[in-house]
Amino acid sequence: MRQLANILHLGVKEFRSLQHDYALLLLIIWAFSMGVYSSATSMPESLHNASIAVVDEDRSPLSGRLVQAFQPPFFRPPALIDLSEMDRGMDAGRYTFTLNIPPNFQRDLLAGRSPAVQLNVDATQVSMAFTGAGYIQSIASEEIAEFVRHYRASLPQQAELAMRVAFNPNLTRAWFGSVMEVINQITMLSIILTGAALIREREHGTVEHLLVMPVTPLEIMLAKVWSMGLVVLTAAALSLLLVVQGWLQVPIEGSIALFLLGATLHLFATTSMGIFFGTVARSMPQLGLLIILVLLPLEILSGGTTPRESMPELVQRIMLAAPTTHFVDLAQAILYRGAGLAIVWPQLLAIAMIGTLFFLAALRRFRKTLAQMA
Repeated sequence: MRQLANILHLGVKEFRSLQHDYALLLLIIWAFSMGVYSSATSMPESLHNASIAVVDEDRSPLSGRLVQAFQPPFFRPPALIDLSEMDRGMDAGRYTFTLNIPPNFQRDLLAGRSPAVQLNVDATQVSMAFTGAGYIQSIASEEIAEFVRHYRASLPQQAELAMRVAFNPNLTRAWFGSVMEVINQITMLSIILTGAALIREREHGTVEHLLVMPVTPLEIMLAKVWSMGLVVLTAAALSLLLVVQGWLQVPIEGSIALFLLGATLHLFATTSMGIFFGTVARSMPQLGLLIILVLLPLEILSGGTTPRESMPELVQRIMLAAPTTHFVDLAQAILYRGAGLAIVWPQLLAIAMIGTLFFLAALRRFRKTLAQMA
């Protein structure tokens, strides 16, 4: 009972320390509110208001139809320019796309030849360039085919592809981005808060006070784990309810309680990582650099940004040792597909095992650090 009381009181002390750290409080509030919202809405759902210029050297009815086919809201009204202006406009960044229709394009097409239309793309705008090139190719192919047939109609298909989109019928990117950002913020802030709590005590000299008190390194570490983990868990739950479901109107299919259970186990691992980094770093700037080196691979290679199946097999195997890999699988299964405990228990078990190993490693490092300071 005395040990539990020590852990409780030390955890309350962490709350009081965090209460006076306005920078970290502001970071927590922004990360789980505007951070989630901006990440979910930063990428447009489709091509929007793209600038395009057309060099019409044919001046035929077909080339006129091609120019008129690019309409808002996908494209701005096309700018008709000369061939000499094409390179200058692209170099100056005035146009993302320039379409060059060659002379005698319509005549060659009706004669059965295969004339080429040149499309120049400003690839410095990567997402718009990739999406827009596909849109332009589709629009041009459809207009040319209808002109050759002399009527607008859909050709009968020999086989019909019936596509059914599960879990996200409208392919809304905000549904994916918002939940993944909550997961990323859980990982980032849990490491930052526990590491910063240890650095803060070292800078303020309160670690020496703890060394003369009847508390053990295990009690000190558990207090930091449960207190900072509770802060992040509460912020994540409020973000899911108020920002994801309320503000962004993203439906949650599964049990939030089961997700928070998995988040609790994940926080056990990530807060231990934060304490380990707090013992390695000697100042807040050093802690920030360490977190950047570890956090980016954890977020990018865990499957939250791109599917793990698209990564090299060696990377997939290495990332099985990271708790974020299993947490992302668990979160997507619960929040997107409504999975229950019978489906996600392997991920829960893996996170618990990895978290235990991380905790023991951090505890060993923490004891060694305190012994050197004594």
